[in-house]
Amino acid sequence: MAISVDLIKKLREETGAGVMRVKAVLEIVAGDEKKALEILKKEGFEKVAKRADRETGQGIVASYIHHNGKVGVLVSILCETDFVAKNELTVELGKNIALQISAMDPKDVKELESQEFIKDTSKTISDLVKEVIAKTGENIRIGKFARIEVGK
Repeated sequence: MAISVDLIKKLREETGAGVMRVKAVLEIVAGDEKKALEILKKEGFEKVAKRADRETGQGIVASYIHHNGKVGVLVSILCETDFVAKNELTVELGKNIALQISAMDPKDVKELESQEFIKDTSKTISDLVKEVIAKTGENIRIGKFARIEVGK
């Protein structure tokens, strides 16, 4: 069975898995994209668990100001290296988490991580972080956050 380069590229971008691994999984599942995606995500999440104890001494501070200017959020996203801190995946994660905090007003990181992601309710915030960990190969976690709302 011929597996398209476009499909390999698509699954690689979604999961962060290597090209050869994506191709091998597609061959195992006879080109079934959904089955391959499930397997690759599961493998990625297993790798995430192995990275959980790694030190996260680098990171970024992301911000979000709601369009009406009445709600603002700062959140720290912690990772292992400055290289990953500057990576567009980490920056986008920071923006999405700041937006989530603005909209859902969690009381702490634990509550935040268990919330459904407002842009895709099939995922939790914890899942969102794990996806970026799987793609970057580094431990990433949410640090402190502050939400300020005018009148509260």
